[in-house]
Amino acid sequence: MERRLAAILEADVVGYSRLMEADEEATVATLNACRQVIDGLVAQRRGRVFGSAGDSIVAEFPSPVEAVRCAVEIQRALAATNADLADDRRMRFRIGVNLGDVVVEGDDLLGDGVNIAARLEALAEPGGICISRAVLDQVRKHLDLDYEDLGEHEVKNIAEPVRVYRVLTGAAAGAVVGGTGRTWRRAAFVAAVVVLIGAGGAVSWLWPPAPTVAPASVERMAFPLPDRPSIAVLPFDDLSGAADQGHVADGLTEDLITALSQVSSLFVIARNSTFVYKGQPVKVQQVAEDLGVRYVLEGSVQASGDKVRISAQLIDALTGNHLWAERYDRDATDLFALQDEISIRIVTALRIQLTDGEQMRLHHKHTRSLEAWNLLGRGVEHFYRVNKTDNAAARQWFEQAIEVDDAYALAYALLAWTHWQDAFHGWSGDREESFARAAALAAQAKALNEELPDVYALEGAIHLFKREYDAAVAAGEKAVALGPNHATNTALLAMFLHNAGRPEEAIRAYRTSMRRSPYYPPWIVEDLAFSYLDAGQPSDALVAFEQFLARGPDGAHAAHAHLGRALAYDALGEDDRARAEVAKAVEADPRITVTAFAQLSLGKDKAGLESGLATLRRLGLPE
Repeated sequence: MERRLAAILEADVVGYSRLMEADEEATVATLNACRQVIDGLVAQRRGRVFGSAGDSIVAEFPSPVEAVRCAVEIQRALAATNADLADDRRMRFRIGVNLGDVVVEGDDLLGDGVNIAARLEALAEPGGICISRAVLDQVRKHLDLDYEDLGEHEVKNIAEPVRVYRVLTGAAAGAVVGGTGRTWRRAAFVAAVVVLIGAGGAVSWLWPPAPTVAPASVERMAFPLPDRPSIAVLPFDDLSGAADQGHVADGLTEDLITALSQVSSLFVIARNSTFVYKGQPVKVQQVAEDLGVRYVLEGSVQASGDKVRISAQLIDALTGNHLWAERYDRDATDLFALQDEISIRIVTALRIQLTDGEQMRLHHKHTRSLEAWNLLGRGVEHFYRVNKTDNAAARQWFEQAIEVDDAYALAYALLAWTHWQDAFHGWSGDREESFARAAALAAQAKALNEELPDVYALEGAIHLFKREYDAAVAAGEKAVALGPNHATNTALLAMFLHNAGRPEEAIRAYRTSMRRSPYYPPWIVEDLAFSYLDAGQPSDALVAFEQFLARGPDGAHAAHAHLGRALAYDALGEDDRARAEVAKAVEADPRITVTAFAQLSLGKDKAGLESGLATLRRLGLPE
C-alpha cells in the first residue's frame, strides 16, 4: 500500500439539488461551464482532478501553496461567471483544502487526508474557502492573504478535532494571490471604491458598513451571562411598506430562532421575549443588558412581489463590534436557502460545533412551498394573541397551509394546538371533542416529522389531561431534548413535572424557561407559584403569586392566585392574612367555590389536593 503526503482541494455546489429541481438542463450547462473554468485553473497550478462525482470536485496539488492559490482563483473566476447569471441561477461553490497523509489506489487517493478536506468544504460558506491548520502553517508566509480562526470542529468520522481557518477573499484580500502584492491590492481597492461611488453610492449596498455600537456592560446586565455563547434574535424590521407582507419578516425571525434553538451549545432567547422589541427603536446595548446575552442579531426584510431583500448583522454586544454582516437580493423562492445560510453563518461566527443531529435539524425544512409558509405565518400572527377570536382565525390559516402542502408537519402541529387551546380555555362547545381532534392532528404531524419538538410538547399536554403523568413527562423531555432552547416547551415540561408530583424538578425547569424568556407569559409564574406551594416553600410562593397578580390577570385567574396566597399564608401560620386572601378571591370572581377550584386540578397528589381544599373551607371559601 503506497502512502504519501498530499494537498487536497475539495469543492461542491451550494444548493445543487434546488438548482436541478428548478431547471435541470440549465443547471447541467452551468455546471459544465464552471467545470471548464475549474479544470483549467487546476491544471495551471499543476494540480490533478481525481474525483468528480455529481457536483463535487476533488483535486491533488504538489503543495498547499498551489492548492490555496488555485482555490482563491477559482472563487474569483466563478464570481465573475456568476455576475452574468440571474441571481437564482448562480452556481456558488464551497472549497476545503487540507494537507494530509493519503493512500494511493491507482489514480485515486483515499484516507483521512481526503476526508478532512471534504469536512472543511462543508464548513465553508457559499463562495468561501476553509483550510486546515496544517495548510495554514505552510501558506501563511508565502501568500498575501488574511485568515480567520474558526476554532476546533469535531467532524464526522475523524477522531481528533480539526482546527479550521477561513480564507478572507473579499475586497480586502486583493485580486492577486501570488507574491507580496500589497501595493497593487491597495490601488485596486481604492479604484474599486471610486467606481462604486461613481455608480451612485452603491458601495453602501455592495459592501455594507459595520459601525461600532456602544458596548454593553456585564455589571448592568439583568442576568448573569450563560456559560455558553448567548444570542438574542431581534424581530427583523419590515421594510416592505405593504400591510400584507409584514408576516415575512416575522416568519424569517421565528424560523431563525427555531433553528438556533435546536443547537445545544447555544443559549437562545425565546421569541416572545425578543418580540417585545418589535417596532421599537432599541439599542443593541440595551437589549443585551435587558436579556443577559452577549450576541445580538438584527436585520431587515423588504419583500416586493417575487423578490426579497434581506440584511442581517451579528453584533458582539460586549465589544460593540460586528462579527458578521451581509445583505442579499434574492428571489422569494430562495428564502428557505437564505435562512439556512444565515443560521450557518451565525453558528460559524460563534465557533459552535454541531452534532450530526443538529446539523440535520438545522437544515430541515418543514415545507418547500413558499405559499404554505406564508399562510402559516399569517396564522402565527393570530395564534400568539391567545384569545378565542384569534385562535379561530389562526386555525383557518393553518388549514389553508395544509391544503397547499398536505405534508406540512408544523402546520398540523399548530392546528392541533388551536384545538387544544379551545379545550383548555373552554372556547369550544365540546371539550372532549377538541382534545380528540388535537390528538389526531398531533399524530398526523408526528407521522410526517418525528423530529418536531412541538409535536412532543403537544403530546405531553394531551397525556396530562388524560392524567397519564409518566407519559406526559416523557413526551415533554423528548420535546426539550430536540429543542433545548425552546422556552415554552421547557415550561410545559415543568407543568407536567409539577402535576406528576415532582414540584422541585418543576421549579428548576420553570426557572430555566424564565431565564431563556425573561418576558415570560403570566401562566408560567402562576404555575411556578403553585409549584413552590407544593414543594413546601410558601414564602417563595407568595413572591411568585405577587409577580403574577402584578400582571393584572382577569377575575378567575386572579381568584386562583389569591387562593394560592391563602394557602401559603396558612402554611406560615398567618391565619388573618389567609382569610383576607380568600375574601379577595371571592371578590375577584364571585363564582369561585371549593368545588370549582378542585375541578381545575390535574395533579397526581389527590391527598395533597384534599388537604388544600379542607384548608380553604376552614378559611371561609364557599363549598
